[in-house]
Amino acid sequence: MPKPRKRLGGAAGPDNKGPAGKHTKTKNPAGALAAMGNSSPEKTSASKNCGKNLSSYWLMKSEPESRLEKGVDVKFSIEDLKAEPKQTACWDGVRNYQARNFLRAMKLEQEAFFYHSNCKEPGIAGLVKVDVQFVRMMKRYITLAELKTHYQAHKTTGGPLKDMALFTRQRLSVQTLTPEEFYFILSLEEKEPS
Repeated sequence: MPKPRKRLGGAAGPDNKGPAGKHTKTKNPAGALAAMGNSSPEKTSASKNCGKNLSSYWLMKSEPESRLEKGVDVKFSIEDLKAEPKQTACWDGVRNYQARNFLRAMKLEQEAFFYHSNCKEPGIAGLVKVDVQFVRMMKRYITLAELKTHYQAHKTTGGPLKDMALFTRQRLSVQTLTPEEFYFILSLEEKEPS
């Protein structure tokens, strides 16, 4: 594996923290999430909105540009995931308890957006399946600015993005999405940027 300690956008257990508790890539892509299945996620406003099943759709953040943290490059883009063996990698190392609990609540084969964060133009770059396997690139890059425009409009009209965690809980690296949010964002692929 090239540069085995890169940042990914999620969390495994507390024993798998990378430098300064940040995201790291491990050599166990198939088993990390399955090993955490006994933990139950805390009740949050996001989980209440999704009923007993926390969520079937997710947004996972990762940094696509090089940035050294305690001497380790935390870069990991969707292109890096695509280049992994079997196009699969493990998410681990998140400190935030809610993001860790969300990651523990994920099930194999659930879909997530791969979100590039902490870069010149943040946005959704592609789709992945949990435990995290590349599915495809988005037909076009959906920027944070475009999503924010829809979010602000939906706050007043009651549209699907009105409560999206990307804007209400910005710091979470793993976030739940409602089916309405997920499918609305997918529909944006077919439209010209607003």
